[in-house]
Amino acid sequence: MSLLRIDASLMPATSASRALGDLVEAEWVAAHPDSVVTRRNLVDSPIPADAWQNAVYAGFTPEEDRTEEQRAAVALATQLADELIEADALLFTVPLYNYGVSQHFKLWFDLAYTDPRTNPGSTTLNGKPATLATVLGGNYDEGTPKAGWDHSTPYLTRLLQDVWGLDLRVVQRPFTLVGVNPALDQFADLAADLKSDAETKATQSGRELAELRGKADAA
Repeated sequence: MSLLRIDASLMPATSASRALGDLVEAEWVAAHPDSVVTRRNLVDSPIPADAWQNAVYAGFTPEEDRTEEQRAAVALATQLADELIEADALLFTVPLYNYGVSQHFKLWFDLAYTDPRTNPGSTTLNGKPATLATVLGGNYDEGTPKAGWDHSTPYLTRLLQDVWGLDLRVVQRPFTLVGVNPALDQFADLAADLKSDAETKATQSGRELAELRGKADAA
């Protein structure tokens, strides 16, 4: 049994997305204490910015003519795909940054997506249980002043659920900047409720991942 965890927060010591991920992971480990948890921190060990470009070019270049950079990029893409395929369940903790997706996560996805086993038309990852834990500094729900400004969660859901076919759960916590940005102090009570709700959902998601994997093994 194995869980692959991908973290993309710039501030791990105070990360709200990692805190939600910790709740998911704790439930997984409680259910499968002997399982392996593989962690890839995309900030501490970022994907090289030119890796995707080199991997793409390698796809149009005979193997014997590839540059060392292209060979290295293909090898890393293979490693990323191996981690995804070999894991029994997946956990992604990805914050919203500047209204969009984390650049660290996008570099990781783009490179992994060059592997033939994970690119368009492949069904290798179909049905694999996964959780996306994401956090938003503000609140972008319908009816708020910046409704629709969250360009990360829909994008991530599209990639993970629709492109890779994962059996995806999304746990989202808005208003993480309440208590940090004084302009948001008026929303303290709402933020506390949203935090509690997200933590409950994260715990439940972890249990679901463990139960789904356990049922698959029993079958």
